[in-house]
Amino acid sequence: MGYPRLGGEGGRGGDVWFIARERTTLKSIKERYPHKRFVAGPGANSSIKALKGDKGKDCEVHVPPGISVVTDDGKQIGELNAAGDRWLAARGGLGGSLATNFLPCKGQKRMVHLDLKLIADIGLVGFPNAGKSSLLSKISHAKPEIANYPFTTVQPELGKIMYADYKQISVADLPGLIEGAHANKGMGHKFLKHVERTKQLLLVVDISGFQLSGKTQFRTAFETILLLTKELELYKEELLAKPALLAINKMDLPCARDNLNELMEQLQNPRDFLLEEEMIPANTLEFKEVIPISTYTGEGIEELKACVRKSIDEEAEQENEEYRKKKLLLLQTSKEEQMNRS
Repeated sequence: MGYPRLGGEGGRGGDVWFIARERTTLKSIKERYPHKRFVAGPGANSSIKALKGDKGKDCEVHVPPGISVVTDDGKQIGELNAAGDRWLAARGGLGGSLATNFLPCKGQKRMVHLDLKLIADIGLVGFPNAGKSSLLSKISHAKPEIANYPFTTVQPELGKIMYADYKQISVADLPGLIEGAHANKGMGHKFLKHVERTKQLLLVVDISGFQLSGKTQFRTAFETILLLTKELELYKEELLAKPALLAINKMDLPCARDNLNELMEQLQNPRDFLLEEEMIPANTLEFKEVIPISTYTGEGIEELKACVRKSIDEEAEQENEEYRKKKLLLLQTSKEEQMNRS
């Protein structure tokens, strides 16, 4: 409340902030706030001792990095990508003053959803049973569940490739896609939202092809690559702009070498091979490298790790170069402005 007799202003209400902090989980937020309601403190009344009332205490909610703040209708209104990032969720109301007849104004009230997306350097993309979990266990210290049937990965698994010079690259094993994932079939959007936060894509494909069940159509390795690309494109076209590598797995199987030669020919001239029209993506992924591997024998694993490192380093160098160019442009602009003034 304001203080009409002396024109005193009441304190503003506190604000609600989301703050990204390491080692925080959504589970810990639910435990601390079981009613999922975050309320900031009220401002202090104006008084003879303090004509300007104190601001109410802010409510600071710690969230894990990688959070998107989404409205009820699915619109993203904020995100917190790195530790220390802050986002104002609800602003406190104004304190009572002459403009409000010395009555306090209500603060902002908002209903939001916190959506966690995994952040990783490399995201493993593939149909179920392509060998993504086996690959993650080969290139990192992660121990994902591995079995000879689809959908062993139902939660994203995170591992790190460790290099001799102590460089670390994070790799996310994401739940297997199926045809129609863009329309939320299977793990659908639960899978694809994590792909958005990975810097680069590593498609993992079974050289012998893929068939989800006896009721579904068999897909060759070439068709698998096109369908994966199509699903990414239909969900969010920008995903195809990410740098991508292709790992051809299960090279220990009979006829794998012949199948690989055929696949390489198909990848070089994809339009020359007749396919169902709905399978063909409008834009194809440009693979920086195609690496034949076997997670069973270890063939190609070291080469794959080297390719991943090279691709990540090249992108980092490109980002640094762009940053240097922007900084140089700002300095030149600043100098020109100073010269014009003088």
